[in-house]
Amino acid sequence: MSQQIAALDQEITASIDALPDPRGAPVDTSAGIDGTLFGCELLIQLDEIPGVGPVAARALLAEIGPDMSVFPSPDHLASWVNPCPRTIQSGVKSTTGPTGKGNPWLKGALGEAASAAARSDTFLGARYRRLVKRRGHAKALVAVARSILVIAWHLISDPQARYHELGPDWHHKHLNPQRRTHDLVRQLERLGHTVTLAPNTA
Repeated sequence: MSQQIAALDQEITASIDALPDPRGAPVDTSAGIDGTLFGCELLIQLDEIPGVGPVAARALLAEIGPDMSVFPSPDHLASWVNPCPRTIQSGVKSTTGPTGKGNPWLKGALGEAASAAARSDTFLGARYRRLVKRRGHAKALVAVARSILVIAWHLISDPQARYHELGPDWHHKHLNPQRRTHDLVRQLERLGHTVTLAPNTA
């Protein structure tokens, strides 16, 4: 079994390395697995995303493909993969249902990548920890998976791009102080406290 898996891995690697560049740029077919081939370049770019290792990078590229012209925007790609729970509406009542069918292999790879990213001390890890407090584990993972998918879209769309880690404290540094104050006041009021703000912090 392990020999069959190794043989399949080699075939997948060879197929990805030989992917044509949708921009029409010539591909040096004599190059080895050193990042000089178009497919290998994309694998290296995707591997830089937190939580996305070599296996997940291969799965992403194999399922999405190298040509993002079929997905005009990250939202189109996310809609195709369909990682988000469906909204079921009956009259005035709306409930959240299971995720749509989408692409099961890609959703599985994204789920594993999101789980790994959630445990990391990165921007995506901090995003998970922010969301899990109010949305729960499953929805927070779905949000991280969608973020990974959006990042992948940008990296594949621009082969010259590289993932730039924003850091786990990015939201804290860039959060609007008034919005942060409002959120904290709401939390205190839910706990039964009465909060009166000074004029300069309203």
